[in-house]
Amino acid sequence: MAHDAIRSSLVVDEQDNATLHPPKNDATPKINLLGMSRAELEQFFESLGEKKFRAGQVMKWVHQYFITDFAQMSNISGKLREKLEKVCEVKAPEVVHRNYSKDGTRKWVFRVGEGSGSLVETVLIPADDKTGARKTLCVSSQVGCALDCSFCSTGKQGFQRDLTPDEIIGQLWVANQSYMEDVAVAERTRSVTNVVMMGMGEPLLNFKPVVKAMSLMLDDFAYGMSKRRVTLSTSGIVPMIDKLAEQLDVALAISLHAPNDELRNELVPINKKYPLAQLIASAQRYLRKDGNESARKHVTIEYVMLDGVNDHLEHAHQMVKLLQDLPSKINLIPFNPFPHAPYGRSSRNRIMAFQKVLSDAGFVCTIRQTRGDDIDAACGQLVGQVADRTRRAEQWKKKVAQQHEIVRSQG
Repeated sequence: MAHDAIRSSLVVDEQDNATLHPPKNDATPKINLLGMSRAELEQFFESLGEKKFRAGQVMKWVHQYFITDFAQMSNISGKLREKLEKVCEVKAPEVVHRNYSKDGTRKWVFRVGEGSGSLVETVLIPADDKTGARKTLCVSSQVGCALDCSFCSTGKQGFQRDLTPDEIIGQLWVANQSYMEDVAVAERTRSVTNVVMMGMGEPLLNFKPVVKAMSLMLDDFAYGMSKRRVTLSTSGIVPMIDKLAEQLDVALAISLHAPNDELRNELVPINKKYPLAQLIASAQRYLRKDGNESARKHVTIEYVMLDGVNDHLEHAHQMVKLLQDLPSKINLIPFNPFPHAPYGRSSRNRIMAFQKVLSDAGFVCTIRQTRGDDIDAACGQLVGQVADRTRRAEQWKKKVAQQHEIVRSQG
């Protein structure tokens, strides 16, 4: 996986260099401005003989008013608009399917490459809070996932490739634009209030594109989101958590799911490389990078509740001990079963008893409300129509069937 991260970085470096120079002939693809940072856009406009402030103007049109037609960018000269039309485009990933749940949850399936297997999913989850209507977008960072956590359907399709910055930020662009389709340009606003990098893929194994996209989320000329409302969720790539601390100040979430190494090795295999002691230490280091206006007040701990597997009171007490020196907010997530899943959802009473142990120990501990079940948009279900090119899902289903047959024969 380290080699995958290095390879991804090198590929993106080449892409970044290419995007800063206009095409020289009609055969060259147009430059997609959607995923370019403000600094890159400033350099790009200077290469056209324009002033740097044009970058901010274009960013606002694209990310705040959701305009893709340069002819509509009225505060830019006609000559420059014609030039941009020839060499540039603003292009989000293709939406091949969308589904809006009766509870307000929205899900999109995007095509990010050729063929039926090059698809990713994005989910928007609405919820009312004390500040008003909150809309949280769960954004994907990779096609598939290499980590193969045993309770997650996304991992069963295997890893195909990293997403580019425009493919990542494009998910946020589409989600916002979906609320603005019938709204006059001058009245458009950014509707998504929170972003969590918790969709398909492990964000820290696609480091540079993810950081670039998240920086756009924070940029006042783009989405202007608060650092406390942009969260990166990781299964625990320890060296990259340290690298993230040096480059970006956003909220951090840890997909924990087990309070001891033996169980976590089974549920989250990356734990074999970066065990809990290393993971907790890296989270502590991340918080020590704190600043006056930092998002790093605590780490959010994500914990999927699996019936009879990780939901015993003994596990709750182990969590108390594990997290005693890490400022944490704990989010208990009822498991969302998918076809052939070897796990069941913990009962409500069992989850509440687990929560009580953590709350009595002084932790803020919430139980996530399950949403989007009617459109397969719940946590751990982001797989949709994605093809299984690695045959991991086929092999996994065969293994589950064999285990069931053994149980039946012994019964």
